[in-house]
Amino acid sequence: MTTIDFLDPRVRTDFATFVSRARPVSVDGAVRIQTLGPMLVLTVAVLRQSGPLGEGSVLGMRIMPVAGGEPVETTVPIAAVADRLARRAGDGVTFALPPTTLSTPWAGDTPPRGGWDRVGEIDCTDLERVAKAGIEAITRGAPEGSGALAVDALRRRVWGAPTDTVPPVPAGMAFAAYTLGFTQQGEPASVTTHGQWTRLSTSRGHVLAR
Repeated sequence: MTTIDFLDPRVRTDFATFVSRARPVSVDGAVRIQTLGPMLVLTVAVLRQSGPLGEGSVLGMRIMPVAGGEPVETTVPIAAVADRLARRAGDGVTFALPPTTLSTPWAGDTPPRGGWDRVGEIDCTDLERVAKAGIEAITRGAPEGSGALAVDALRRRVWGAPTDTVPPVPAGMAFAAYTLGFTQQGEPASVTTHGQWTRLSTSRGHVLAR
C-alpha cells in the first residue's frame, strides 16, 4: 500500500481541504496524485475536454511539500480519498492511498513544467465576479428538468467564453480558481502561456486550460 508522508499535520489538513473542495466540481470523480521529489502534485479536471486534442479542458492543480521517497504516479477516485480522510486513515502526518485506480484522458496530458511566458495578471476579485456570474447564468438557464445535453451545452458556452478582464482567459478558469479556493481578496493571479496552454496562478494553486 502506497503511503504519503506529509511531515506536518497542517499539510495533511491542506490536502484534505483541497479534496473537499475539488470533489463537488470534479467532472469525472478522479484526482491525479504525483510526487516529484519533496513535492506532492494534486490535479483534478474541473471542465472536460471538448476537442480531439484536449481543447476545452480546465484542470485545477495544488502543490504541497511532502517527505521524499518512492515516486508516486496514480489517478484514484476522489470519493475514496475523501472517505479515507474522513476515517483518518493514517497517523496525522501520513495517508494511505486507495488501491483502486482510474483511467482518464486528461491524466496523461501533462502541462509543461517550464518555458511559460508571463502575459499579465488578473485581480482575484474579478475572477470571483466572473465565476459567480457564470454560476448564476447556468442556474437561470438550466431550470429543474433540463436535459443533460442541454445543461452540458450551456456550461460549455458559459465557461468557454472569454472573461472581460485584461488579459482575457476562458471563464471556466475563473470558475475553477474560485471553487477550488485559489482566489484571495487583494491578491492578483498571474497569467502565463505555453503554446496552447494557459495557466492562472495564485499563492494557493494553479488552473490550467487549453
